[in-house]
Amino acid sequence: MTKEEIVEKMIQFMSDEFEVDEDAIQPDSNLKDTLGLDSLDYVDLVVSIESNFGVKLVEADFVGIDSFQSFFDLIENKLKLKVA
Repeated sequence: MTKEEIVEKMIQFMSDEFEVDEDAIQPDSNLKDTLGLDSLDYVDLVVSIESNFGVKLVEADFVGIDSFQSFFDLIENKLKLKVA
């Protein structure tokens, strides 16, 4: 799966799940603020990633993840490790 496919799939999911306009999801935008995430929303996000991409995320993975770009990079790196 390419980075573009990851980004496209996640933008679609986040837009639908968190009722945010796709245009608001920009690489440098703050993930938590833009989506209005609380702790339960993070759980939904993790479950979605696990079901859509087959990779596991833990709380420690989110340390330092503040922008959508860093979030997409995290998913891409997890997928690369899964394949390796």
